[in-house]
Amino acid sequence: MAEKKSFFRRLFGGGPAEQPAPPEAVRPEDAGIPAPVAPTPAPPPVDPPSPDDDLPPPGPPETTVEYVEEIEERAHPAPPPAPVTTAAATPPVAPAAPVPEAAPQPAKKQSWFQRLASGLKRSSDQLTGSIAAVFTKRKLDAAMLDELEDILIQADFGVDMATHVTDVLRRDRFDKDIGDDEVRAVLAAEVAAALEPVAQPLVIDTGAKPFVILMVGVNGTGKTTTIGKLASLYAGQGKKVMLAAGDTFRAAAIEQLQVWGDRTGAPVIKKPAGSDASGLAYEAVERATAEGTDVLLIDTAGRLQNRDELMSELEKIIRVIKKVAPEAPHATLLTLDATTGQNALNQVEIFGKRAGVTGLVMTKLDGTARGGILVAIARKFGLPVHFIGVGEGVDNLEPFAAADFASAIVGNTK
Repeated sequence: MAEKKSFFRRLFGGGPAEQPAPPEAVRPEDAGIPAPVAPTPAPPPVDPPSPDDDLPPPGPPETTVEYVEEIEERAHPAPPPAPVTTAAATPPVAPAAPVPEAAPQPAKKQSWFQRLASGLKRSSDQLTGSIAAVFTKRKLDAAMLDELEDILIQADFGVDMATHVTDVLRRDRFDKDIGDDEVRAVLAAEVAAALEPVAQPLVIDTGAKPFVILMVGVNGTGKTTTIGKLASLYAGQGKKVMLAAGDTFRAAAIEQLQVWGDRTGAPVIKKPAGSDASGLAYEAVERATAEGTDVLLIDTAGRLQNRDELMSELEKIIRVIKKVAPEAPHATLLTLDATTGQNALNQVEIFGKRAGVTGLVMTKLDGTARGGILVAIARKFGLPVHFIGVGEGVDNLEPFAAADFASAIVGNTK
């Protein structure tokens, strides 16, 4: 029996090829050869397929990839997967405990001196840099003293203060080796001595209800913002506060004061823009008296000190307030913008004469490199300096402390 072929070989033409028909026998006499040619043997017969063979249905099979893969899987079956054995004695591994995240640390609040030193940094950097350039551990002479005097005048300390500081150095250290740190120490001591008499807190007389505070000053000095900060300060002390939007010239000032009233819970007496400011002040004092208010803060429109008609309006407001409360206003505070420099001296002089200023609030010390103007004002007028401001934040207005200011402006740290 002929060799049986696999189904795969039979499927793809692996079986015996069809043999051509044997040629007819040639007679020797016709071919001219002595012996006859033997015929080619016929191919062996092919066995019929057995019932065990898995044959496809009749017709040419579709040799798709899936079909070939199926045939290959049958010819070479995959071995069964090995059984998975688990050690019974091995305990399950517990998941690692989550590491708790560190709680965010709140930003450390700066002390008042740190905020003051930061606010006066522009002034102190320029001042200390100029002093260090002159005093380099050599003998103090007249030329160095002249340069120091110029530095102090440029920083708006005023001629009087500049002359005083150089006189002290001439008396104590002339012709002796001196460095910039020693000069700064002398300057800080003299600044503190000049400011100590005027560093006075604003005392609220509890016997005067309401205690009326009138805020005055030129445009842009921060009157309305200062009122809001004072309202927050006194409300935090448990005092009953009322605000009066007396700057009827600017609609924005009325809205701004209302915002501060909402923040501090203080009622705001206001009228439409353009209303009579003196009439509003009169109404505010009456209402504050009736409601037992502790502190009444009255805003006024900004006005230039050299405009006589505007200063006359301010005088009228004061006269009207006195009709309701003869002792009021109990405090008239002039806000001064430190960036105005020497012009602040003129403001103090005129407002002092026309409005009876009783104390000062110095604002925007963080916006200038010439913070020495406060020293010049103190030496010339001797008016109490109640508060200073070094920023827009509600906590950036603090009672004035002479020693802190002196240390900060010469770049010293505590």
